[in-house]
Amino acid sequence: MSLRSAALGRPRIARHVFNLWPCIRGTGGRVTRIAEDWSELRVRLPLSWRTRNYVGTTFGGSLYGVVDPFFMLMLIQRLGPEYVVWDKAASIRFLRPGRTTLHATFTVDDAEVDAIRAAVADGGGRVDRTYEVELVDVNGLAHARVEKVLYVATRSAHAARRGAGSSGSPAPTEAASPRPAGP
Repeated sequence: MSLRSAALGRPRIARHVFNLWPCIRGTGGRVTRIAEDWSELRVRLPLSWRTRNYVGTTFGGSLYGVVDPFFMLMLIQRLGPEYVVWDKAASIRFLRPGRTTLHATFTVDDAEVDAIRAAVADGGGRVDRTYEVELVDVNGLAHARVEKVLYVATRSAHAARRGAGSSGSPAPTEAASPRPAGP
């Protein structure tokens, strides 16, 4: 069993691992809670010297970075090893400047897990799902809204799409255009 699978299988340990993981630690944010069944995850992003931008508000990169991986990681845990989950697209909408500590709560409940399994079964073994999370202040006022599109597939459908059993990232949806010849 790898350290990664051991840590991610235990939410309490995973929370500590995430808080030490450079891509999360570097945002200035912290994971504050992971539900035992991975149905809920919470993060906190304080306004500090590490997260403050030139004009004194929370840096947009920290706002996005602190929420980036969590829907994907939650779905990986909730769906189990017979599914492949990848981030496919993302967007962030800045609603107002962050001048205090902000919080985000991610939720993937049992009904959503059942809906994903049904959509994958009806969609030829794969589906794209869209999720949204807001970074809010202590009063619940939203400062940023992030939308994530995730690709979910059964391992067998993903392998068939990619070719000979690879479990890598999703295959491109369009063929790459040929490069123009040089001068």
